[in-house]
Amino acid sequence: MTAAVHAPTPTEYIVHHLGNLSTKHQENIVDFSILNLDTIFWSLVCGIVACATLFVAARRATSGVPGRFQAAIEVLVEMVEDQSKSLVHGDRRFIAPLALMIFIWVALMNCLDFLPVDLGSTVATWLGNPNAYHRIVPTADLNGTVGIALGVLTLMLYFSFKIKGFGGFLHELFTAPFGPWLAPFDFLLNIIEFVAKTVSLAMRLFGNMYAGELVFMLIALLGATATTLGFMGQVVAGSLWAIFHILIVFLQAFIFMILTLVYLGQAHDTH
Repeated sequence: MTAAVHAPTPTEYIVHHLGNLSTKHQENIVDFSILNLDTIFWSLVCGIVACATLFVAARRATSGVPGRFQAAIEVLVEMVEDQSKSLVHGDRRFIAPLALMIFIWVALMNCLDFLPVDLGSTVATWLGNPNAYHRIVPTADLNGTVGIALGVLTLMLYFSFKIKGFGGFLHELFTAPFGPWLAPFDFLLNIIEFVAKTVSLAMRLFGNMYAGELVFMLIALLGATATTLGFMGQVVAGSLWAIFHILIVFLQAFIFMILTLVYLGQAHDTH
């Protein structure tokens, strides 16, 4: 009876599971002093796993008949190499490995969505604070995806300066696409383009992963109805959504990688 009284409502359940383990409570829409510790932790874990995977693959690579692990990595490398060749017209020694790393890193972070919905709460309970927030999927946190997108923006600006030079970049910033007679409009349009690329890159990944996480929670609530129909609905709907979500997880990682290559490729082009 006591457990039933203190059981959270569906709204409370969802709100709690969508909360991040932060350094302090967020009161404003934008507050750069707040750190989402769970997003940082799981992002680093996935990054380390991605680097370790590629390192092991490189150390174990042989010129003979490859094993399944080496073959899988070679397929990824060839896929990324083909995409980088078609999208980046210039030196790809840094860009192609970067794209490979981004694909594996984002895919691993997305795959955390397949872990049980209540795993974060379970971990918090084990640590002695059952009411603590803990969100496992970094890409379902807008702060995480914006951070990656800002990294891509930094690389876009870096390659723009490197390929075109400081003067060439400024000239293009104030003369493309309308010409020098409309320099203020050219500058404004180019700034909007940089901002739009960054925002769309972050929002696309965040929106898809956030929606997927929310659907998983709604399906999990079917089991709380304590009926045969609710339990069966949870099993059937959860299984079907998990299968469909596999496509979303890897498709979003692929799209993020492709857009990164497109944006870096545009930095190599001149108007």
